[in-house]
Amino acid sequence: MVGWSTNLLLRSRKRRRRNVIKTSLTKQKSNYIQQEKCNYIPQENVQEEEDNDDGGFRLKTSACGVQPLGNLYFSSSAHNSRNTGLGNLQTLTDELVLDILGLLNATHLGFLAAVSKSLYIFSTHEPLWRNLVLEKFGGDFLFDGSWRYTFVKACKPLVGGLSGGGSLGLKVTDFYSDYLFQSWLCANLEMRPEWLERDNILRRRGISVEEFVRDFEEPNKPVLLEGCLDSWDALGKWDREYLVETCGDARFAVGPVEMMIDDFFRYSEQAREERPLYLFDPKFGEKVPVLDSDYEVPVYFNEDLFSVLGKERPDYRWIIIGPAGSGSSFHIDPNSTSAWNAVIKGSKKWVLFPPDVVPPGVHPSPDGAEVACPVSIIEWFMNFYSATKDWKKKPIECICKAGEVIFVPNGWWHLVINLEDSVAITQNFVSRRNLLNVLDFLKKPNASTLVSGTKDRVKLYDKFKSAIEATFPGTIDQLVQKAEERMAQHKKPSFWDSVTDTKAGAFKFSF
Repeated sequence: MVGWSTNLLLRSRKRRRRNVIKTSLTKQKSNYIQQEKCNYIPQENVQEEEDNDDGGFRLKTSACGVQPLGNLYFSSSAHNSRNTGLGNLQTLTDELVLDILGLLNATHLGFLAAVSKSLYIFSTHEPLWRNLVLEKFGGDFLFDGSWRYTFVKACKPLVGGLSGGGSLGLKVTDFYSDYLFQSWLCANLEMRPEWLERDNILRRRGISVEEFVRDFEEPNKPVLLEGCLDSWDALGKWDREYLVETCGDARFAVGPVEMMIDDFFRYSEQAREERPLYLFDPKFGEKVPVLDSDYEVPVYFNEDLFSVLGKERPDYRWIIIGPAGSGSSFHIDPNSTSAWNAVIKGSKKWVLFPPDVVPPGVHPSPDGAEVACPVSIIEWFMNFYSATKDWKKKPIECICKAGEVIFVPNGWWHLVINLEDSVAITQNFVSRRNLLNVLDFLKKPNASTLVSGTKDRVKLYDKFKSAIEATFPGTIDQLVQKAEERMAQHKKPSFWDSVTDTKAGAFKFSF
């Protein structure tokens, strides 16, 4: 576990960016950032904020001791305990201070928390304690309200002086920080109605495989399919009680650790953080074979050419379980594959951009190996979603509910957030419509950094191509020929091009 803990939540700057709330935005968001007359005060058992008449944000909780920097200008005092409590370290950014504190152990963080109000706020920052819990205990922990209290209780089981939320009762009312406030805000903000309104995906029920291929897979277009999971036993069985009983002591991949599913459900029902842990396991069928028999691949996705590799194929299917607010930030599915995602319980908000449109706030490296984007999904919605309303190429959006399946074509950028506790199955696949794209991807010069889901990244291209040629002789040559014919047809001049003399700028007649 050593080596990743300090960067688990404090993401590498190459991978993630945080866009802090600017002072000018503070006034615009005054409906949820209470000003001088009603400062944010950390206290327990505070009732939830109600929706404002002007369409303001709805918060899951009001217990926060950090205020946005803009509130300082409305305060009767110019004092910011953030700076005075840091002394000479006040010149460092909040992110850098947290990076440094991430190198410390729990004992040292405890000592620092007693030095000043400022260091108390920094040292009790929940992501720091999440790192410590996962580093020390792996997946063997029982979440109890907060990561800090979970750590203390795991080390000292008989501790009795703290509540389940882990509060020491210290109330700090004069700490101003955009960075820390936004981290808290993103953890406690509910999805706004206007973020859920747009639903422009094509929906189909009962179409044939031929229609699916012609209308969606070949043109590489997303579609939401209804009714094709009706025969799944999982739809009626996969609730918490069934999964806990069926999975028993089996451990599933949850971020950098493995957890028993009962322990994960205990965490997910209490989670209130910016990026909740997400159960995302590619080996669930091997671990609990009965789960494998509770569902079947929808008929539209039966052709999966990666299957010719047998056990050497890259990871391709996952069970996905997560609380509201969990999900996946913008990414393109691995190895240039297409995918389907079936919701069994709950619902998911999807935002998809075509391959030629990079989502706002997302910055892929030239070789595609790295992607810099907002730290959390909620942050993207707060700072970038509204910009897409004016785009000529608007994203495809939908809410996928239990019993529905979404088809995600290869190369499409997509973001997914769970709107409630959700259970889903997803699978990546390669069909004849996508085979050439996958082969081109696997043979890229930097395939060792791009290919995922397998230990043999460099040789995967040769293995896959050889297996396809042995199992389906001539298929690759036929697909190449068809692709060349389509390209030639695309380049063929139209009638008007053929009768226009581009040099003279006038018509010419050849009959």
